[in-house]
Amino acid sequence: MITKRIIPCLDVRDGRVVKGVNFEGLRDVSSPVDLARYYSDVGADELVFYDITASAEGRRLFTDILCEVASTIFIPLTVGGGINSLDDFDRVLKCGADKVSVNSGAIRRPELVYEAAKRYGDQCVVLSADIKRVGGVFHVFAKGGREDTGMEAISWIRRCVDSGAGEIVVNSIDTDGVKGGFDLPMLKAVCDAVGVPVIASGGAGNIDHFIELFHSLPQVDAGLAASIFHFGEVLIPDLKARLREEHILVREVAPC
Repeated sequence: MITKRIIPCLDVRDGRVVKGVNFEGLRDVSSPVDLARYYSDVGADELVFYDITASAEGRRLFTDILCEVASTIFIPLTVGGGINSLDDFDRVLKCGADKVSVNSGAIRRPELVYEAAKRYGDQCVVLSADIKRVGGVFHVFAKGGREDTGMEAISWIRRCVDSGAGEIVVNSIDTDGVKGGFDLPMLKAVCDAVGVPVIASGGAGNIDHFIELFHSLPQVDAGLAASIFHFGEVLIPDLKARLREEHILVREVAPC
């Protein structure tokens, strides 16, 4: 059985971690450097860092904060936001990222996925798909969930995997921040369509939601969450202890 990963997500705007509901109503949480250090210390398996307004504002990702975060932690780091070219991949990797997450940049120019995978390897290229139901159909959204592309999500994800994306983060806009549980039907549709690791994002409200996720969809490789970790509603050591009790394999939390 493959070890399941627990991944906190830092949504960063203007140098601060923020969190909202359904990608809206953002409120300030903390310093990304302080939170990153905390998660690295308490047993997170990886960390995701999104500059959530870079694409919408048409600018590059803030690299000074990213460099500080990368130098602070000892776990794999995935970084996204404003990734539009191979130069952006190169810049972010040189700042200390292990993997690069692309969303709007791939929508604008789908060849970017192939080009990045060819240069850096499939394992480095993460497709982040912001998905919402529109008329009962899964649509891909761009620019931090602000813009409906009109594209059907499952075929888009399959296309990107065929081009070289080595991992998929499935962000459900419908369940984001609602804390009612992961979007299992959406995740199942993605898992059934691709053979690369799938990370579930959006909807976690308690430990039972992670148990439900991994028991219902053993194909899912990782659970990603933000607010429940940021505000101490779920502690990662407690979450991993419960998952072990449920016979779900997770990495041991190293003693501080």
